[in-house]
Amino acid sequence: MPQYFGKLPTTNQAWTTVSNVKAVSWENNIVNFDCGDSRLTISVLTPNLIRVRFAPTGEFMPRRSWAVTLDDAEWPTTPFAVRETEATIEIETAQIRVCVQREKCRIAYFDKANCPFAQDAEMGIGWRMGAVAGWKEIAADEHFYGFGERTGFLDKLSEVKTNWTTDALDYDSLTDEMYQAIPFFMALRPQVSYGIFFNTTFWSQFDIGAEQPGIWKMETRGGELDYYIIYGPEPAQILETYTQLTGRMPLPPKWALGYHQCRWSYESETVVRELAKEFRQRRIPCDVIHLDIDYMRGYRVFTWSPQRFANAAKLISDLAEDGFKTVTIIDPGVKYEPEGNYHVFDQGIENDYFVRKADGTLFHGYVWPEKAVFPDFLRPDVSNWWADLHKSLTDIGVAGIWNDMNEPAINDRPFGDDGEKIWFPLDAPQGSRGAEKNLPTSTHIEVHNLYGLMMAKASYEGLQRHRSSERSFVLTRSGYAGVQRWSSVWMGDNQSLWEHLEMSLPMLCNMGLSGVGFVGCDIGGFAGNATAELFARWMQVGMLYPLMRGHSAMSTARHEPWVFGDRVESICREYINLRYQLLPYIYSLFWEAATTGAPILRPLLYHFPNDPKTYSLYDQVLLGASLMAAPIYRPGVEHRSVYLPAGTWYDWWSGDRYEGPIHILAHAPLEKMPLYVRSGAIVPMQSVSQYVDQAPLDEIRLRIWPGNNEYQLFEDDGQTSKYQDNNFSITNIRVFTQVSQTVVEIEARVGEWTPPLREVIVELVGVGEQRFQDDGKRHSLQF
Repeated sequence: MPQYFGKLPTTNQAWTTVSNVKAVSWENNIVNFDCGDSRLTISVLTPNLIRVRFAPTGEFMPRRSWAVTLDDAEWPTTPFAVRETEATIEIETAQIRVCVQREKCRIAYFDKANCPFAQDAEMGIGWRMGAVAGWKEIAADEHFYGFGERTGFLDKLSEVKTNWTTDALDYDSLTDEMYQAIPFFMALRPQVSYGIFFNTTFWSQFDIGAEQPGIWKMETRGGELDYYIIYGPEPAQILETYTQLTGRMPLPPKWALGYHQCRWSYESETVVRELAKEFRQRRIPCDVIHLDIDYMRGYRVFTWSPQRFANAAKLISDLAEDGFKTVTIIDPGVKYEPEGNYHVFDQGIENDYFVRKADGTLFHGYVWPEKAVFPDFLRPDVSNWWADLHKSLTDIGVAGIWNDMNEPAINDRPFGDDGEKIWFPLDAPQGSRGAEKNLPTSTHIEVHNLYGLMMAKASYEGLQRHRSSERSFVLTRSGYAGVQRWSSVWMGDNQSLWEHLEMSLPMLCNMGLSGVGFVGCDIGGFAGNATAELFARWMQVGMLYPLMRGHSAMSTARHEPWVFGDRVESICREYINLRYQLLPYIYSLFWEAATTGAPILRPLLYHFPNDPKTYSLYDQVLLGASLMAAPIYRPGVEHRSVYLPAGTWYDWWSGDRYEGPIHILAHAPLEKMPLYVRSGAIVPMQSVSQYVDQAPLDEIRLRIWPGNNEYQLFEDDGQTSKYQDNNFSITNIRVFTQVSQTVVEIEARVGEWTPPLREVIVELVGVGEQRFQDDGKRHSLQF
């Protein structure tokens, strides 16, 4: 190829591909394929879950599994059949058939209708120095979602996605590496869908038809190819199996579903008290105040500034009396301070808890406290120590921890200088010292993507240990597959741009499709100054975010709801009020996520997977199955096209009825975000409160739209972990049409939790309402 713009031509090392299958054997749930010098195994874990491993050398390396919660041998036995022909070996379960060609050991999968999916391409599996890869065909009309935290639109067809955690400051729609590295995606076309979890913590990459149209590739710098394939046939089944594999989120405290207010930084007790006072006086609901890095003494983690936060315990106590929970930021960088009487550094040095280079010297970099050292969270003793450090915070009432800068984000010189981003040396040893189940010590090249995950795990375990009577809240910027088990996630340092408001919806939806449901973006944008119009529109969208947090950066204008004038303050109040009214509905969605892995915020394709019109629809979202929003994300816009899929839909505000599939033009003045409800929707609501636990819930309203549907209302105390011991209740509700009547059947409440005395208002929207005292018994109402 000729040179251009001064670039020298390069030649890539050729790939070696798999030889023919020489022999096949199977034992228990594993089928082994001898391919000469290399070896392939296929493990049948469930009827729709298959694990594929390939070792170019013929020997599988001893490996840890940080993301997968169940070892292959721990899955219940799944019946399957093996059939051999001259050309193929077929493995069949109750849901799929795996076909392995003897020639070149290529793999294809088929559903029960004999429809192929995830077929190996001509290359199949290959390797070269430092890399191993697999190639598969992209089917006609196939679209790709998930991939963890990603910018841009929803569908990732024709894009390259790299899995390597990075401080993605100033990211935009073309950014590749992000704060999170989750090597999972799902592919969807009408009637067929499947998911791929690429089980590698090394640098890895998906190329979804960018280099070779019609071919997708997965590549890792680990020594073997290891992936799980999950058959759908729809996204819900894929996520249920994927989160069975990598874990599900615990139920958060109910207060964490309220509105969070944050800034870098509310720099003193005085400022924080004034902030809390403004929320309560202006009657804008808020449950959580976050404290950024300036609450510390010189950015030393697990300390308080003696000047600006002289009596942190009293501040947190006073905030709690007024209904505010306090969340404090904690970074991994520990100030390097010999003889400084800094307990975190001293303990870490004494016990050799910090990351060292391969030659044994202590690694250091520069973050907020300038020269800093970094705990090795991969070591259980270090993780346990870090967890216990949180006691100094929980003892004075801190209710949640916010982990930042944990990709890790490090500079090679102080932040005030023009430095470059670095990370630990790739050969730095990390993890347990000595032999652990005959496993070698890891190096950073293998565990880089795990640093934020393991810090979040340590934080979660510390709060569990030292706030054992209550559920806590953890928020992380960086993570890996399975991060949902330990933490909620926000999308890092976004900007006060309309493009970032627009991009937030596909970002959060793809996180939800990657198993991480408790997610949010900084409302108003972190960097830069929001306009009044942008902030109002963003607050409307933020009402839908599973994590609803406003945040802004130092040197930017303040971004509290009242700084933009009376009109915007009123809009913010209205939509935060709506959020609090919808808490029974949203809380039940969190229960669904905790028990099935279902996302809370969903793209329309999740519930309409056979409607190709939803495949690229990134700017409309479903909150659960019933509520659909079509936000405004451009300045000066007061009308927008809205697609309503098949079925009957109602306008939330006006009650207007539409029969889908149809495109409509929605009117959306600044005060209004277009919001729609599916027929048969059952939406439990409560009265507005200034914070979640302000008063007992003495009234619950069931807003119901005509149609046919079933719904489960989940309830518990919202604070403790007693729900894990079945101290909760489920109320099954059904609506259906009978001749000329609509019937609402509320079944007897099931479970050990009993709500306070309350009235139930059943509103059939547009028809009327009926009331009764909640006695937990069955009620049948006719309208």
